Order: sequence, then structure tokens, then C-alpha cells
Amino acid sequence: MKFKEINIKNKRATYDFAIGDTFTAGIVLTGTEIKSIRLGKASLVDTFCYVDNGEVWVKNMYIAEYFYGTYNNHAERRDRKLLLNKKEIAQIEKDGKLTGFSIIPLRLFINGRGLAKLVIGVAKGKKEYDKRQSIKERDDRRAMARFFQQK
Repeated sequence: MKFKEINIKNKRATYDFAIGDTFTAGIVLTGTEIKSIRLGKASLVDTFCYVDNGEVWVKNMYIAEYFYGTYNNHAERRDRKLLLNKKEIAQIEKDGKLTGFSIIPLRLFINGRGLAKLVIGVAKGKKEYDKRQSIKERDDRRAMARFFQQK
């Protein structure tokens, strides 16, 4: 069965954070949540992850209510459990406890088997001058691409 390509990105993440290690995790969802994600009705804006009792949770992730859902419809911004193995959870917990580091979702997608996956990263917040440097590098890459495209 061929699934529609779903690739929801957290665009602010690469602007506000310097991304370190990344992990791909499954998500525990209800029936109406996966249907909304397959329709592309989800957002990772202002979303973060935390570790609690050896489990990783994603907080404030928006998944719109399913239009055809009944009284069984889900809450839009509930906490959702992420599925990782123990070594990955231990690594995330160790890195997340360091000062200035956060665990943030980077991308939500549907894999080839039709399962929703979330790419999370351990990231360090950028300072204002780092953001200006990122913008300058992006503009330089665009200018070089335009220059070489003309020739």
C-alpha cells in the first residue's frame, strides 16, 4: 500500500538551536491522531520533549482533531509517549541534563510501513550572533548557487 508522503518539519529548530545527536522514535497514538497526521494536519511549533521515569514524552505537539471523528476524538495538544530503546533513552537523558541543552522534535513523518515516526534531536540554544551568522551563511550559499546556475 502506497502512503501519501508526509514530512512535517520544525523549521524554527535549526534557526534557534544547534542540533547535536538525532534519534528516530515511534509515537504512541490513538486512531484519530494517526488519521489526522496522514492528512498532514499536525505541527511541531513550540514542541519539546522530556524524560520522565525512563520514558521520553513529547509535549505540546499539535495534531488537529479528525474531522470525521465522533466522541472518541483526541485532545489536540496532549502529551504523547515516544518509543525508543533503553540505550537511546539513557543517552538522551544524559545529554538533556547538561546546562543549555534541550530535546526538541525536528521532523514528523510516515515511514514505508505506514507508522508515524518523530525525529528528535539534542540541541543547544543559539545566541543572537550565532543566528546572524547562520543567516549570512545561508545567503552566501544562495548567492553562490545562483552564480553557478547562470554559467
